[in-house]
Amino acid sequence: MEFDWNDIPLLLKLAGTGSMSQAGRALGLDASTVSRRVAAAEKALQARLFIREPVGYRATDAGRVFLAHAEAVHERVQTMLLDVRAEAEGIAGTVNVTAIDVLFTHWLVRHLPQLLDAHPALQVNLLGDNRDLSFTRREADLAIRLNRPSEDAALRMRKVGALGFAVYGAGAYANLPREQWADAPWLAYPVELSRMPEMQWLAQLQPRRPLVRLSSVSMILRACEEGAGLALLPCIAADRAGLQRLHPDPVLSRELWLLSHRDAGQIVRFRVVADWLAGLFETEAAALRGEIRT
Repeated sequence: MEFDWNDIPLLLKLAGTGSMSQAGRALGLDASTVSRRVAAAEKALQARLFIREPVGYRATDAGRVFLAHAEAVHERVQTMLLDVRAEAEGIAGTVNVTAIDVLFTHWLVRHLPQLLDAHPALQVNLLGDNRDLSFTRREADLAIRLNRPSEDAALRMRKVGALGFAVYGAGAYANLPREQWADAPWLAYPVELSRMPEMQWLAQLQPRRPLVRLSSVSMILRACEEGAGLALLPCIAADRAGLQRLHPDPVLSRELWLLSHRDAGQIVRFRVVADWLAGLFETEAAALRGEIRT
């Protein structure tokens, strides 16, 4: 027979009151239930914990040893529960958010002070990464992705908007007409990213000159600013940098999804940041789609 750890509060209460009826009333139990559970605990521990005297129940030597450990265990459990509840209810602690770097560098960091001013106890970590980080291993608490993720029972997902891309140029390419786009040098991602929608759009254009390949949006944007070629860039970044759109409307749009672990909504700090992000996506929807200049 195994000891029932749920009996620890009962045994501590009996030691404190010396009365099964008083211990039972304090715990909402009748005296017979208390007596039965004390007997079960003694049987599981193979030791007599209490003896009955005229003034009430008194702990035996074995009972005093047990009660000393039980009180420490009970205190640790209560502390654990309080800490967990405080963590769950308090808008404090660490929140790891992952997304492609361009959303952080050229958009989200501008709005971050409003979140931190409202909740100064939050520690927000922005991780520029488009890999599928593990929510279970706490590599990320929230993620912003540019495509709908595959169905996963562990994930909570919601579409929060769209990211528009337009063609940009500077210098000699600032006003290049559309019929000449294929003849211009193009700034693009490495070959291993050729399956990205941006690269597929460029492949359909069939540029006649070799592509200039760079490894990040920030590098492509900077090279475009220097007049190294045309680039298909997120409007939220390129418009703010002052680059010239070669066509007023975006030529490509990608969905924006906000992901979290399915249990994250039960933790206040995650819910607060997720709701703040969702609200920001709604407020900035037109700018993110590339419909207005930022």
